[in-house]
Amino acid sequence: MSVVLLWVVSPASDIYNGTGFLEPVREGTRIIGSFRSISPRRNLIGNGRLDKGQKNRRNFSFTNTGFRYSYLGNSGLGTESRLSVTSSLVASPAGGITLSSEQKVYDVVLKQAALVKRQLKSTENMEVKPDIVLPGSLSVLSEAYDRCGEVCAEYAKTFYLGTMLMTPERRKAIWAIYVWCRRTDELVDGPNASHITPTALDRWESRLDDIFRGRPFDMLDAALSDTVCKFPIDIQPFRDMIEGMRMDLWKSRYSNFDELYLYCYYVAGTVGLMSVPVMGIAPESQATTESVYNAALALGLANQLTNILRDVGEDARRGRVYLPQDELAQAGLSDEDIFIGEVTDKWQTFMKKQIARARKFFDDAEKGVTELSSASRWPVWASLLLYRQILDEIEANDYNNFTRRAYVSKPKKIMALPMAYAKSLVPPLSRTSSPLVKS
Repeated sequence: MSVVLLWVVSPASDIYNGTGFLEPVREGTRIIGSFRSISPRRNLIGNGRLDKGQKNRRNFSFTNTGFRYSYLGNSGLGTESRLSVTSSLVASPAGGITLSSEQKVYDVVLKQAALVKRQLKSTENMEVKPDIVLPGSLSVLSEAYDRCGEVCAEYAKTFYLGTMLMTPERRKAIWAIYVWCRRTDELVDGPNASHITPTALDRWESRLDDIFRGRPFDMLDAALSDTVCKFPIDIQPFRDMIEGMRMDLWKSRYSNFDELYLYCYYVAGTVGLMSVPVMGIAPESQATTESVYNAALALGLANQLTNILRDVGEDARRGRVYLPQDELAQAGLSDEDIFIGEVTDKWQTFMKKQIARARKFFDDAEKGVTELSSASRWPVWASLLLYRQILDEIEANDYNNFTRRAYVSKPKKIMALPMAYAKSLVPPLSRTSSPLVKS
């Protein structure tokens, strides 16, 4: 159950690709991939949905290193803080001391921030190295980015609208990241998730390594391969997202919030770390790089916690409980209460605390959005405001997230867009740091 995206490995193909199953058929030195479309279940950012009446089938051809891919798709356009070491140490069952999930995640934040500081987006680093395979012709690469944009427009209309304010290079890069995340999430959350095995995820991670080496498997991979070549993006958040998919294969309960925090980072917090290098930090910002990444992490965590609270009933019907078991017990609740699905005083009290935590993460995220480059703020503000309203809707439903799905109505979405745009015009504050992301 993740905030992000969707893709699947079928028994016949091992790897599910783009907007359909890639079923390679070898013909000498060629691989021909056929695709069939799927329906969306979750969004990376926004609440877009594919309109069945907008399907427009197109054929693409992509030739690279002796392989040919035939693509049949659908078009549907319509104070700097660090974690305290003492507060991050937790006792293990064996009596030892281990790092908390927050510290583990913060180490990834520092690594990505350091990558940006080294300014890897330089002319030297943007040159294609001799051992990197070119991802097809420029026209095919352009078409790959266009297809990524179409997928984003189909599944995340509001966010797509916001990306149109970005510079062309940043816009295309965000689309490529969005599509990869959607495909990854579909591996365990899509219609054929029952066919996914740990081996399939290992192959998907190997394919990710090839993308970062400049050896894309298909045209959508080529768009991401080009993106990570141009921007200082670290591979670790992508690997961590795949790790979150692995967790969904075997884990359906979380003992405490520390465990849940790590899961939320894997499946959603990673998106912020992937995206900020592309969105950029405002030149006039006085905030530290680490604090901006902490805020991006907070937004992903807030979105995922919101998804979890919204989808309690849906997840329960799948035998999953994404709520801290120790906090449920403290509230006098158990999994059985969730499976029964009755809104009681205990449940309402429990939900109020969970919603308060999610809102705290949204508060932390807000402190960093203003530090982004001016052309990147609007889609992020729109995502933040719209997702935050889902918590309001849960409250409006009297905390009945068992049988009633909280959603933001279309009029409220429309009203949020100008508000998000107005917030995006506010320049960075004159400060040297932003608060650390903590629960």
